[in-house]
Amino acid sequence: MPTREDDRLVITNQLGRFARVLDTRDWSAVTDVFADNVAFNYGDGQEQAGIEAMRAQFSRFLDVCGPSQHLIGSIMIELDGDGATSRCYVQARHQGRGNKADRFLDTNGEYIDRWAREARGWRIVRRDAHWAMHIGDYSVIVAEPNAIA
Repeated sequence: MPTREDDRLVITNQLGRFARVLDTRDWSAVTDVFADNVAFNYGDGQEQAGIEAMRAQFSRFLDVCGPSQHLIGSIMIELDGDGATSRCYVQARHQGRGNKADRFLDTNGEYIDRWAREARGWRIVRRDAHWAMHIGDYSVIVAEPNAIA
């Protein structure tokens, strides 16, 4: 039987796995971290649901930029049986690609996640992203100039 500390370690490792999924653009591995019925608001005011919508959210911004690095830290986890809530800071650097390789966009904020223990392990069932700041050139993550208001 897993202990509370085992669960905390698994959830912490899942957050690290998430950052690597993004930075390697391994969209097939999104289900390693998120539940199929995940609901989310990625800080843009739009409520979305489902694993395909989550993949599309990541792909929309990251497939157009060059390298990225998502750093997750200051992790706090509250466990409640087969559920949990985590809060963590995220700092992400996005570099441009091609003729934009000299440009960067840095984002800083917080992920608030609700977790459920599924048969395949801990998965995020709800994510809310709260962005504190964006510094740099949005064009490195936007394929269409007017895509971000």
